[in-house]
Amino acid sequence: MPVKPKIDDSWYKVLQPEFEAPYFSELKSFLKEEMSHYNVFPPAKLIFNAFNKTPLPAVKVVILGQDPYHGPGQAHGLAFSVPEGIKPPPSLVNIYKELASDLGITAPKTGNLEKWASEGVLLLNTSLTVRSGKAASHAGKGWEKFTDAAIKAVSEFRAGVVFMLWGNHAISKEQLIDTSKHLVLKTVHPSPLSASRGFLGCKHFSKANHYFQSNGLLPVNWQLNS
Repeated sequence: MPVKPKIDDSWYKVLQPEFEAPYFSELKSFLKEEMSHYNVFPPAKLIFNAFNKTPLPAVKVVILGQDPYHGPGQAHGLAFSVPEGIKPPPSLVNIYKELASDLGITAPKTGNLEKWASEGVLLLNTSLTVRSGKAASHAGKGWEKFTDAAIKAVSEFRAGVVFMLWGNHAISKEQLIDTSKHLVLKTVHPSPLSASRGFLGCKHFSKANHYFQSNGLLPVNWQLNS
């Protein structure tokens, strides 16, 4: 009997066919080989962290990233987030700037977004691993099929979710979402290369909360300072 991966049961229930698919076996072989030669981020026990911090029935918002940070100690399985004590990377700094201008929330000292995850914000990278120092090194190896299935699962099994698609890579995933039952918000990526072209000023955080309130749902508490 195959060993169940360390992923929340609510997700395993809908993603089990992916874990049993031939592409996933190939992905596992690729990762084993990579890990025998290079440092791979995040640590193996945190690869499914986004799913474990935000079970499927709790998902209210999906924020899509591309692949994990590739610097030492940065990636911990949540898109755009870094562990306590690690300096917030430039894209996250811009996310905090938008949070401040949109909702008046002062930029927190921490770059750790676990509090958002516990509020129902699924912080999902489309590729769940990366080789140290080499961006997008695990793209096209199978993770995208897996995370596409996760996006489809949110679309199918939840209602009234806000999908925040930042940048062309994330926007390309709109086709997986049933826009008749969810809200899709799109803008450029928060990277310093593009943030000034529409991310800053997009007001996605207040738009999400307005959508929840107008549908009789509790808004997300975006405050990260304790």
